Amino acid sequence: MVRLTPSGGMPVPLARPTRRRFAAVVTTVLAITLGATALTAPAHAAPAVRSALTTDTPTAADPVPYPRTDRLVGAGVTGFLTDPNSGPTTWFRRYADGAAQEYEGAVLLRSTATTDFLVTVGPKLITQRNLASDGSLEVPVGTLPGDAMWAGAAADAVFTSVTTEAGTVLRKHVAGAPATPVTGLPADATYVMATPATPDHALVRFTRNRLGAWGLLDLSTGVFTPGAAGMGARAVSTTHIASFVDSDTEGIAILVRDRATDAVTEVPERPQPLGALQVGLVGDWVVYGGKGGMGFVQPSIRHAITAYNVTTGATAKVLDHAYEFTSAPDGSLYARGGLVGRGEGVYRIAATGGDALTAVMVATTGEPTEVVTESFTAPPAELDLDRVDGFTFTWKLSRTVTQPKLTLRHARTGMTWQIPGWYSTREPEFSWSDIGANDWAHAPNGEYTWEMTAEPANGIGPDVTAGGTFAVVREAQPHDYNDNGSPDLLQVDSSGRLWRTDLVHRPYDAWPGVHESSPAISLGSGWGVYDRLEAAGDLAGTTVGDLLARDASGVLWLYQGKGDGNFSARVRIGGGWQVYDKITAGSDLTGDGRADALASDRSGVLWLYTATGDAAKPFLPRRQIGTGWGTHNDITAVGDIAGAAAGDLVARDTDGVLWLYLGKGDGTLAPRTRIGGGWNVFRALIGSGDADGDGRPDLMGLGVAYEASRLYRSNGDWKAPFRPGQAMHLSRIGLVSDTVF
Repeated sequence: MVRLTPSGGMPVPLARPTRRRFAAVVTTVLAITLGATALTAPAHAAPAVRSALTTDTPTAADPVPYPRTDRLVGAGVTGFLTDPNSGPTTWFRRYADGAAQEYEGAVLLRSTATTDFLVTVGPKLITQRNLASDGSLEVPVGTLPGDAMWAGAAADAVFTSVTTEAGTVLRKHVAGAPATPVTGLPADATYVMATPATPDHALVRFTRNRLGAWGLLDLSTGVFTPGAAGMGARAVSTTHIASFVDSDTEGIAILVRDRATDAVTEVPERPQPLGALQVGLVGDWVVYGGKGGMGFVQPSIRHAITAYNVTTGATAKVLDHAYEFTSAPDGSLYARGGLVGRGEGVYRIAATGGDALTAVMVATTGEPTEVVTESFTAPPAELDLDRVDGFTFTWKLSRTVTQPKLTLRHARTGMTWQIPGWYSTREPEFSWSDIGANDWAHAPNGEYTWEMTAEPANGIGPDVTAGGTFAVVREAQPHDYNDNGSPDLLQVDSSGRLWRTDLVHRPYDAWPGVHESSPAISLGSGWGVYDRLEAAGDLAGTTVGDLLARDASGVLWLYQGKGDGNFSARVRIGGGWQVYDKITAGSDLTGDGRADALASDRSGVLWLYTATGDAAKPFLPRRQIGTGWGTHNDITAVGDIAGAAAGDLVARDTDGVLWLYLGKGDGTLAPRTRIGGGWNVFRALIGSGDADGDGRPDLMGLGVAYEASRLYRSNGDWKAPFRPGQAMHLSRIGLVSDTVF
């Protein structure tokens, strides 16, 4: 099972379409219901957010498509202008249906309150096209002394400047009327440029005495009025002028002047964006924030676009980021940016009267603003660690993230892995193995949950997550009591306490072989009453190995493994087992898939106890399958080590020679085959099951005093069934006097 969510959000799909249509919910209303008066004194702490973000029912049509890489360079009455950043072309796109027209060269969008104009700037000719009437205005320009030079455009006017003996003359050109000079502009003004301010005014910037200056030009009268001394003009509306003063230590002071009263209000917050600050005006609101926050690779609270009401002092977050602002002739502000839960595109920000703003998406790129999962690879429902060593999780995201990590948790034990990915990436990858280079225990079987998490590199939007579940499965192992696929050793110390030690095979270690993966775990006391203990494999029909224990009176008891490393309460099997001097279990000799038991009595007769799978009555009545076994001092059921269909048996004689008895699958054994001599250096031989993970059962030999313990890995060849012995590093296993099995 798989889930995909931004943290704290609703599930998101595995892959997103490249084109997304937003319905009615794209209007965000910032409803502000305050009676506070304007803050006119600087207060450099950020004001409390005193507005609520709610969803309104809009009347706007669905957003039109927007090219993902285009810049927004203008907004008019009927459409907006974009620059693809890929060549000398510009596109005009209609709000109503997204219909687009491409234009060559440098093109500007200028608008009156009712009509849009496209202005093409050429080296010799300025052309203005009326998009409503399709009429045009052509204004010759040049670069030689005395030539008219391009000086900007605003509303329905094109401006040129001419340098004369009397100074700089700024002329306004309007279709159907002769060119008229602008009055009030200083004669020594140079580098003059007019840009839109409001439908009725142009913002004129120029240089005077090597210093920048500005003013407002009344488009109806042609009269220029200088701007307030000491204050620039970053944004102009019909009621306010906004500017800012940058300080390296205190941030940027945003100042808003009321055009009617000249009262100046400073925004209480002094932002310090990572990039350039952008400012716009909408009614009584000044809108500000960092420019292009989506493109940064570090977070900042200044990526968000904030609105501050200079009358009430209220603030609200409008967008999570914006690449650029552009003012529209109706007093609204268009922003190319995004809002989490709404997506990327163009938003129209407008004051709706009173203390309310709306941010309506008018064009969409189809991209989410938050980071989302585009694709990933997850484990299968069942991950078989007998066949694979682990799994590599891959994750492809919509943009770069930082600090990605994978967390896996085993449901039963709470065992947890945390795997970090590359610090900054769009495609995190996490490799989880059953046992890694720094791990000292195998992953247990059973249910797991997994979760991949990452933070947006730029901090925009919530953390992104993906998660699900899977199960680890393996073939049951006769000596595995904590269900992690690796054998455990059991030992009873001199005080009668039972201990379990989990083992791990590390072929690539500096000391290859079998290691103890953790300290021995106590399983209880009172085990000194037994004179024979045998790991028996699965006798009771579960997937976990069981334990046989014989007490001093000859009663045999069954302890069922629970799979958590411990055993259930004992169940009595029966009496009379004191006649046997050797007992072993764990090999399926009858071919029914269940581990059977073997016992050799003191006269050398070998008996088979066929398993039933019933814990209440685990064996059928015994059956004699051989004689002459009194020559052996150890018999060990090892499972199928020779590659046949049945379990096998190894027996050590009193001379230390080890013999292989192949199971035939009918409850009997084939004639013995000599494996080799010298096996009397081991005090116990243990059929461990598959210790090295190659799918074949193995044999462990526990050394007598001053002799090493060794692992013998089977190879499937009945003539020479074991590879050379490999070291067993058993520093925590008890004294030689302890019983280990």
